[in-house]
Formats: sequence, structure tokens, C-alpha cells
Amino acid sequence: MASLKLLMILLFGLLHAIFFLPSPVVSSDKDEDNVLQGINSYRSSLRLPTLSKNENAGCLADKIADKLENQPCNGTGATSVQVNNYSGLLSKCNIKINSTTDGAVLPVCVRKLVPTLVLTNYTRTQYAKYLNDSRFTGVGLGSEDDWMVVVLSTNTSSGSFSGAVSLMSSVAFCHCLVSLLVGMLVYVLVY
Repeated sequence: MASLKLLMILLFGLLHAIFFLPSPVVSSDKDEDNVLQGINSYRSSLRLPTLSKNENAGCLADKIADKLENQPCNGTGATSVQVNNYSGLLSKCNIKINSTTDGAVLPVCVRKLVPTLVLTNYTRTQYAKYLNDSRFTGVGLGSEDDWMVVVLSTNTSSGSFSGAVSLMSSVAFCHCLVSLLVGMLVYVLVY
């Protein structure tokens, strides 16, 4: 009987590890990861806090990069572009247009998205003032072809991009609740 209880506890532990612990997010786009790492190194050298990924800002960066994909790129870096249906992109990413006023959208165009050149276009152009601003705490990145888009967010109600923090809290709560229920089920079955 003791070995059955031990087996059930080990099985519970294994199931918990497989299904209920959050897995690390692995980005399929190394260009974006390299640029984020470079931006965070740059901010650290200025004694600014590193930027953490913001899911809604990432969504917006992806949507804008998708729109820019067919725009001509002369490979000059930081550029001003027009994006049609900007409010539609915001709503697709669950960003409330009326309450989100703090943020920055920074598109650059660099042939083949060479990471060092992309990073230089963020740290040595007019975009550097945004990266040097301690108000920005979150970031989303998106890329398509030769375009990289960085979207910066703040941790204020007007710049958090509509509750990315509360979304994470609800996900964590669900993980805890499911783990508790499975634990109770195993306890009832074993004892």
C-alpha cells in the first residue's frame, strides 16, 4: 500500500511538472530576441531598468510590421511611415484607444535585419530619446522582411497597453487553481 501511495505522489509530481508549470516562451524569431537583448544591454549601460516583454505591445508591433512588409525600404534605418487603420490594429491587440496615450512605436528598415545595424538605428538616431526614457518599462517587437518595429509601453494606466499585467495575473491564478484541484483529487484517491 505504501508503494502505491509513493507511486501516486510521484505520478502527481510528474503530471504537475508537465502540464501545470509555465514553460519558458521560446521566440522563433532570433532577430527580435537579439535586438531586445541589445536594447536591454544599452539601457543597462545607462543604469536604466531593462524592458520586459508586453504581450499587447508585441501584438501591435507584429501587426504594424505586417503592414509595413510591402512598403519600400531604402535601408536607411529609422523612418517615418504611415499605417492605415491604426485604430483597427489597436483593437485587434486589445489595446483601448481612448485610455492608452503613453507609448512609442519605433519602426526601422534595415536590409536583412542585421542585428547590429538595427540596434544602431535605435540607439544612435532620434529613437534613442525613447530608449533613454525611464518611463518606458515594457516592450513588444515585430519584424517582417527588412522591417523591425519596437513598441514601448509604460507601467501607468495610460501606457500599459490595456492590462497586460492583469492578464498575466489571471493566467497565474488559473495555474494555481488547477494545481490545487488536481492535488486535492490525488489526496482523496490516495487516502
